Amino acid sequence: MVGGPRTCGGLTPLGHEQAARLASRIKGQAADWGRIAVYSSTLRRARETAAPISEQLGVPAATDCGLCTWHTPPYADGMPIAELRRDHSVDGGGVFRPFERDNETWAELVTRVSRTLVDIAARHRGGTVLIVGHAETVAASFGGLGLLGHYYPFEVANVRNAAVTEWVTDDDPAQFPPARWTLVRFNDAS
Repeated sequence: MVGGPRTCGGLTPLGHEQAARLASRIKGQAADWGRIAVYSSTLRRARETAAPISEQLGVPAATDCGLCTWHTPPYADGMPIAELRRDHSVDGGGVFRPFERDNETWAELVTRVSRTLVDIAARHRGGTVLIVGHAETVAASFGGLGLLGHYYPFEVANVRNAAVTEWVTDDDPAQFPPARWTLVRFNDAS
């Protein structure tokens, strides 16, 4: 199903367990992180994942729609993905053209998430920011922080639920030329 803002059912019982384990894991690592901020996408499943993290760290979780997965059109919210692809696909979908009628393009998603990540990092210079997003949020971070543009010569596949991807910089995230980020870990669900 396309789980958009109206029909996202939130986490399953397994998802709640994974979020709680992740929160405990993060709390155990956070002692040396200094100032911490927690953000999530606005979708219910991301907010429910951020809640135990926020609680464990004693900081409120903010939401930002810029961290969301695909901004699908309202008609698709709650629709089976197979139906969306079968009945609403458009010819020539790709990086700069949507795959489905009225949908966001990959380039639009990467640009939106990239800008949001850099804006949040700039607001919290010198601190640690925990972002709760989606597989597409992680994939878009390679464009926004890794400066890979809109199309990557590799796949960012199989991003696991409650996995950690960590980017670090000592540079000012809002500077130009852009900050140099280091990918410390990717898809770490240990």
